[in-house]
Amino acid sequence: MRPKALVLGCAALATAVVLSGCGSDTASGGKTKLTIGLFGNFGYAELLKEYAAAHPDVEISDRTASYSDHHKNLAAHLATSSGAADIEAVDTGYINQFKATPDKFVDLNTKGGDQLKDRWLPWKWEGSLSKDGKQIGYGTDIGGLAICYRRDLLQNAGLPADRDQVAALWPTWQDFMAAGKKFQEKAPEGVKWFDGGPTVLNAIVGQASVGYYDKSDKIVVGENKEIKAGWDLVVDGVQSGLSSKLLYSTPVWNTGFKQGQFATVTCPAWQMAKIKDQAGPEAAGKWDVTSVPGGGGNWGGSYLTVPKSGKNIDKAVELAAWLTAPEQQAKVFKSAGLLPSAPKLYEDPSIVDYKNPYFNDAPIGKLFTDAAKKLNPQYQGPKAGDIQTAIGNAMQRVEQGKQNGDESWRQFVGDVQK
Repeated sequence: MRPKALVLGCAALATAVVLSGCGSDTASGGKTKLTIGLFGNFGYAELLKEYAAAHPDVEISDRTASYSDHHKNLAAHLATSSGAADIEAVDTGYINQFKATPDKFVDLNTKGGDQLKDRWLPWKWEGSLSKDGKQIGYGTDIGGLAICYRRDLLQNAGLPADRDQVAALWPTWQDFMAAGKKFQEKAPEGVKWFDGGPTVLNAIVGQASVGYYDKSDKIVVGENKEIKAGWDLVVDGVQSGLSSKLLYSTPVWNTGFKQGQFATVTCPAWQMAKIKDQAGPEAAGKWDVTSVPGGGGNWGGSYLTVPKSGKNIDKAVELAAWLTAPEQQAKVFKSAGLLPSAPKLYEDPSIVDYKNPYFNDAPIGKLFTDAAKKLNPQYQGPKAGDIQTAIGNAMQRVEQGKQNGDESWRQFVGDVQK
């Protein structure tokens, strides 16, 4: 799905429904304790309370870590068959890595998953199938792509604020950068066009027909002309002074929202929850959502897996199935903006007609369901998440003046080939 958050220790499990002793599978009063390991805002706080209320024999707590740390910790826990939560979220950038060892996870098809497969988009269901046909995860959201922007900052720089007129500024990413150069001519002091190069680049990568890997799991990023062209375009934007030079999901990036340091941010559906969390209630109505340059594309989306090392597998599977059911995906979309992977919801008026009041009543239901219908998923190789982190670090080296674009690209390609 999406990176976020500080690593939380056992004593600080985030949004816990009920907290009891860490490491125990039996809570006080003989109840079964379930833990769920997450990264970022999955929109589950109220759902976990709802489930616990309907299942008084179960106590649930969730623990949240940063995107990278979560997946590294999960790999370590699986290697030792110890320490994993009963349910573990896995981002689309890491799902291929984990489904290569399906023996570490419960095959959900043996627990009734094969009867539920029509809940999800076909490619979402197939994304977590191992090569021998084991299903290791139930799909949560998909990313989709849009642009979120500050209406007031665009107006102050003499640009339109109406979302249709804003979209007309940038049919392509080249046009997006050109609009940014116009913005910077009259921008409020200290405000830049976009938050940071890595965020823009991730959207461009998400639109490419081929990403970091080909379907044989060969790393092809070094010879991928689409991604290199995107890299060069973003480097030019950085060198033209359009970037606030902030790396997404870091404390300084969060502060950038609070202080209004940038006018636009690449906006997969899950990004809206982060914006609302970080910009705060005082920015309600200032933010809006419109179409992304280039049309379509995807960034993110996740799965809920059940490690075999868990002590309460059947109840964990039941909870994972409930959290990812269309009814719960619909609630998460309305509360946190996460785009459902359940296609039946794309025709549901309560979803399609949904407007988000925080984002100036943007018609995000139609915007994102239209995007989902057009989405052609990009193949994700085993270490796609790690490569995404590496290319973001490479762009940061350019933004910090440590290397020029060509030098940093060469180092990045060499690093991923290793």
